[in-house]
Amino acid sequence: MKPVIQQETTGCGIAAVANILGKSYLEMKVIANAMGIYAEDQSLWSDTQYVRQMLALSGIETAADEIAFESWEALPDLALLAIKHHQQEGKNFWHWVVFTRENGEAVVLDSASYLPANMRTDFDAMQPKWFIEVKNAKLVQ
Repeated sequence: MKPVIQQETTGCGIAAVANILGKSYLEMKVIANAMGIYAEDQSLWSDTQYVRQMLALSGIETAADEIAFESWEALPDLALLAIKHHQQEGKNFWHWVVFTRENGEAVVLDSASYLPANMRTDFDAMQPKWFIEVKNAKLVQ
């Protein structure tokens, strides 16, 4: 599995969906832009509808609600996670990552270009706020 790296500072939502769909960042960006979704739009990392719409276009179902993070063990086998949660002028923002568990092995695909490794297992350092279950998909290996 080779994680997709975001090509734009605010492209984590596009990269997270690309990771789930097995597409490159550029392929997913073209699809997102055709849908009217752009990395520069702060809503991409302050609203969940955009990642849901991109996944739905490919037939991928997500849970209807965001679920508060309780533990890594309680996560479903595939989920979008909101980490680095913060507020600016009263508005919530976060960084999108993908959690996956296969054969009991858990890993987070983090698209941030500044990381030394984008397949993360440093779970204590991430501190997710909440997650969205991705229901009918399996990551391409």
